[in-house]
This record gives sequence, C-alpha cells and structure tokens, in this order.
Amino acid sequence: MEFTYADVRAAQPIVERHLPPTPLWSYPVLDRAVGANVLVKHENTQPVGAFKVRGGLTLLDSLPPGRGTITYSTGNHALSMAYASSRAGVPCTVVMPAAANPAKADAVRAWGAEVVLTGADLGAAQAYAERAAAETGALLVSPGDTPALLAGVGTLYQELFTAAPDLDAVVVPVGSGTGAAAAIVVARELAPRCAVIAVQSTASRAAYDSWATGQLVERPNRTRVDGLATGRGFALPQRLMGGGLKDFVLVTDEQIAGAQRLLATHAHTLAEGAGAAALAAVTTRPDLFQGRRVAIVCTGGNASKAELAELVQ
Repeated sequence: MEFTYADVRAAQPIVERHLPPTPLWSYPVLDRAVGANVLVKHENTQPVGAFKVRGGLTLLDSLPPGRGTITYSTGNHALSMAYASSRAGVPCTVVMPAAANPAKADAVRAWGAEVVLTGADLGAAQAYAERAAAETGALLVSPGDTPALLAGVGTLYQELFTAAPDLDAVVVPVGSGTGAAAAIVVARELAPRCAVIAVQSTASRAAYDSWATGQLVERPNRTRVDGLATGRGFALPQRLMGGGLKDFVLVTDEQIAGAQRLLATHAHTLAEGAGAAALAAVTTRPDLFQGRRVAIVCTGGNASKAELAELVQ
C-alpha cells in the first residue's frame, strides 16, 4: 500500500471531470468567537454532502469496466461509493451496522447501491463484507487502506493549499484517517510550514491511540458522531500520520455539538458532527490556535434528525 503526492496529481483531473472546487471561505464573526483567523473548506457542498466522494470517483475510474464492489461504512464512505458506482454504471454493495443512520442508508439506496444492515458495529459490518466478497468475487474496498481513496481525498488539500499556501495549521477530523494522511502528503509538497493537526472524539479513540502508541489498536466505539465512529486503526493512514502529524487533539461529543452550533450561527453552515470536529479542536485548544491562520475542513453536512434537533435546543 503505497501512496504519494504523484497519486494525488494523477487523481486531480479525474476529480475535476466530475466536481468543481469546493469553497474556502472566512467569517469575521467566527474569527472573533474563536480568536483565530479561520478558513472553512466546505466539503459539505459536495453532491453527496461529504468529502469522501473524491476518493470514490478516483477508485472507480481505475477499475476494469463492470467490476462490482463491496465495502463497509457508517455513512459518508458509503455515499461516496454509491455515487461513484452510479456514475460508472457498476454494482455496489455497502454493508452498514444495523443501527446506522437511516437517512444515510436511504441516501445510499437512492444512488443505486444495495445496502446490507448487519451487526452491532463497523467491525461486524467489515466481517460480513469480507465474507460476501469471497463468495461473490466483488472487489472488497477498505475505507482506510485503499490508496486510490486517499489519492482522491488528496485533491481537497491540493485545492486548499493552492488557494491558501500561507496557513499556520490545518485541522482534520479523523475516522479511518484518510483525510489526515492525504493532508500530510500534500502539505509536504505545497505548504511545508503548515502543521497538520488531527482531531477525534474521546468516545472513539482508536485512531488516536494507534497514533500515540505506534501500534494498530482496537478501542470501544461509543461516539454519536457517525463520521468518527471507527473502532480500529488503519495501517496506511497510520503509517503516514505517525511521522507527519504535528498534534492530535481529542474532543468530546458535547464539544463537537457545540462546534456544530457555532458553525450554524457564525458561518451559515450546516455540519454533521464529523464536519464540526475540526472547529471543536480550535475552540478547545486555544494554546494551539489562538492568533494563528488556520484552515478547518468541514468534511460533511449530512446531519441526522437527532443532530438537527440538538442544534435547535
């Protein structure tokens, strides 16, 4: 599993055929609230409402015509694979935990993919997908350890650092870690002085503990935030994060919810929990960010009904 900046450059024309660059906007009222100069990369404006669509399009472009896929996901990777498979005209099966966000499962079906709801968590969904791939011959797609997915995600940071090469830091939410790993690879080429800082929920800290210990570990997966709900470390992202992250911040689900409200009121932005996690890091760690020029990636806007209700409250 190798992934380099050359892969990102190769993915760029693929992504550009399908998607325009997403906005990178600043909001003075948000800057005053958090005490930093914050640029928001709006991946919530993608056609599936999340950044992972870039990876799905890149992967499907590389597959033989007609090759079907099977994958496992709690939400946005599922949407990415369903959308890209629809565009490519190939079958796609997505295995999701039984308690997955119903709205995301319905959206995956709407893009033409088959949805299998099974198991208590993502680990159980992965085991089912692995068995089904062996039985059917469909290509098993790991949401974290597939280089083409990272290459597509890297185009996000190609856009970001081209537009804002003078950043002090970029803050990236971590589930599997594809976003943070891609940010590291692109920053080394385009913005070497920019610190890449990851953020994860304290209620699902497998990626953080894998990074901190240098070992791929499993941890309880109790977060309410779909996009951060990963119970294990993934080898490819962890290899890149191990030597490339400046810092890794843990925040609570409650702090993430507060950041969702702040984005809604101060940046006109509806973010799902994972999409607000980067701002939660900025608000809770002023020692890292105060007075600095910081980009946060709003990775998605697929907020559940429960999240929307909490925002109103």
